[in-house]
Amino acid sequence: MKKINTPLEKEEIKRLKAGQQVLLSGIIYTARDQAHKRLAEAINKNKKTPVDLKGRIIYYCGPTPAQRGKIIGSSGPTTSSRMDEFTPALLKKGVLAMIGKGRRSKRVIQAIKKYKAVYFLTYAGCGALLSKYVKKNEPVAYQDLGPEAIYKLEVSDFPVIVGVDTKGRSIYD
Repeated sequence: MKKINTPLEKEEIKRLKAGQQVLLSGIIYTARDQAHKRLAEAINKNKKTPVDLKGRIIYYCGPTPAQRGKIIGSSGPTTSSRMDEFTPALLKKGVLAMIGKGRRSKRVIQAIKKYKAVYFLTYAGCGALLSKYVKKNEPVAYQDLGPEAIYKLEVSDFPVIVGVDTKGRSIYD
């Protein structure tokens, strides 16, 4: 299993292949539907986004509140195709990777290939388990959205699988 630290290096993700297992360590950002909508609106209006997207990993996740003594609550992936409408704009702005579950549209796969990004999958239905890989959790934008706010997570050996590589190859094909 390959271990990768953030921030991502373009040369490193170019070597990843669809189906490859990876352990991510470093900083990732959560963002779900409403946060994506706001980010895309800011981009389309040439406004500054509340988080610098260049080189970032976006995790399609809306974590539940942490129980006493915990860093984060359940933090499993949400269905990625719900973000497909907004994904090309975020990739153009510099996002290098996304984490979620499920297939991506042809348009998103073309954008992944164009911008040399990568789409990772993580284990659906395992939010409680995935929360154990989160070492720090900090809300950084759109706190009014509650669990759909953007959170900055520090993760250690977070398990993912390359779903779509920089060449546009998908494990679903």
